[in-house]
Amino acid sequence: MDGRAVAPAAGTVLNALATGTGSAFAIDLETTATVELTSDGEIGAEIADRPDADTTLVERCTALTIAEHAADAGLDRSAVGARVRTDSEVPMASGLKSSSAAANATVLATLDALEIADAVDRIDACRLGVRAARDAGVTVTGAFDDASASMLGGVTVTDNATDDLLAREEIDWDALVYTPPDQSFSADADVSACERIAPMADLVAELALDGRYGEAMTVNGFAFCGALEFPTGPMIDVLPDVTGVSLSGTGPSYVAVGERSTLEAVRERWDERDGTTRLLQTRTDGTQVT
Repeated sequence: MDGRAVAPAAGTVLNALATGTGSAFAIDLETTATVELTSDGEIGAEIADRPDADTTLVERCTALTIAEHAADAGLDRSAVGARVRTDSEVPMASGLKSSSAAANATVLATLDALEIADAVDRIDACRLGVRAARDAGVTVTGAFDDASASMLGGVTVTDNATDDLLAREEIDWDALVYTPPDQSFSADADVSACERIAPMADLVAELALDGRYGEAMTVNGFAFCGALEFPTGPMIDVLPDVTGVSLSGTGPSYVAVGERSTLEAVRERWDERDGTTRLLQTRTDGTQVT
């Protein structure tokens, strides 16, 4: 019994660290998970091209999914094991939601291996991955905003304290991503500094719930660059030409959205900086069994 699923990465509209309310949108960088069920009750995982990488999140996603749903597939959960492999285009610790994509792909691939993927509500599957991320200690907020955008596609607004989906909209943007050569782990972010900018985060949430995502992103970007001590220079590089631009997650990546022709032009400015730029599209289909 084998399963396979693909999950997209995401960019930030509102970082949830300040208030627990967050917003993100799916972009077309993908993480693929393959799951082979076994009968020995053991769970093992590997990450392609990263033999020494920590696989706790992937293993926890698989274990929780089996614990919750093996019986639905007519199996004894205590006897079900799995071998899991993930392969990702999403750079790790870059602010592009690599953990959420890995969690979603793993949960859905496990459900596919159990042959019940179509029977489980996608938002419930998303919540399993969020639980696993909290258990694994790879997130401060639970990242339900990032995970929901990756699982459902489009842009989502969420309450990460209660794991409630407040809004979702399918959007048709192009996205330009600039990733400096550094890494930044969300679990290491200065939460107290982020909480001090809660009034700005409340404003961003109002803008996002009003569908003014570009303005929301830009306000979020300046506020969280200040709180997390990232430079605002990359944002200034592309303003006022783009629809919106923000630090993505807890950095170090920045994401701008707008018309493709505009993004192609402003890309030259980011190309002058050290790091990598990618011109991508947004995704509305979310995580898929393949």
